Amino acid sequence: MLSKDKLDRINVLANKAKHEKLTEDEKSEQEILRKEYLNNVRKSFKNQFKGMKIVDPNGEDVTPQKVKDLRGKN
Repeated sequence: MLSKDKLDRINVLANKAKHEKLTEDEKSEQEILRKEYLNNVRKSFKNQFKGMKIVDPNGEDVTPQKVKDLRGKN
């Protein structure tokens, strides 16, 4: 999870970019923060996906093999 300070900084830079130009340092910082944020979102989604179990109307586990393989990697 990204800290509140980093999320706030992402928002500050985004708002500043809407109203004026960012400096090269700010653009670089914004890109780094965005990548970190997206990596956290992807990691969170992947963890939710690994916990998924699909059961058909007959009560049988029909979870795709790819999901089962993801569970085995950790």
